Amino acid sequence: MDTARYVVAVMMLVSTPIAVGLWYAIHPFARYWRRIGPVWSYGILAVPSVAVGWALWRARDTFLGTDLGWHPALLALIIPTAVIGIVIARLRRRHLNQRVLTGIPELSSTNKGSLITEGIYSRVRNPRYLEFIVFVLAYVSFANYAGIWVLYALTFPVLHGVVLLEERELRQRFGAEYAEYCRRVPRYLPRVGPS
Repeated sequence: MDTARYVVAVMMLVSTPIAVGLWYAIHPFARYWRRIGPVWSYGILAVPSVAVGWALWRARDTFLGTDLGWHPALLALIIPTAVIGIVIARLRRRHLNQRVLTGIPELSSTNKGSLITEGIYSRVRNPRYLEFIVFVLAYVSFANYAGIWVLYALTFPVLHGVVLLEERELRQRFGAEYAEYCRRVPRYLPRVGPS
């Protein structure tokens, strides 16, 4: 169990900053990346991503901090958040395919994609970020290292910045259609009742 917790903690330590960093690298500079296309964009972005991952791996024990141990009571947090994350992921996958999830429309000069407003997207504008927060909570609760809890706490303001950058980019791509969508659908807390 301790080995599994350590592996999950290291996985979160290395992958979370890289994933969030890629979002910060893509959204503010989408016009530039569109000019060179997705293959070159991800090729260029792979270099700092690998460097950051390697540095975090090398300093993993320092960043992980204190092992807070395993407590069966954590299952009361892990199980519901994992279930909620799975439900959100299934609903999101019906409308957001892997191509869109990896940012290809943001990087494409020929296909700007389409604004998704059906299904879970008719209830909340950012289900993939909500899914990310919920799933990461399940992983962090299982790993239960002090440094990973700090990383998780930092995820909220950092992801909010990503959302603001993405919204700006979506306004540029979809204009009034996106503004109207923002007026109708909440950013983070899903709307309940009829859509």
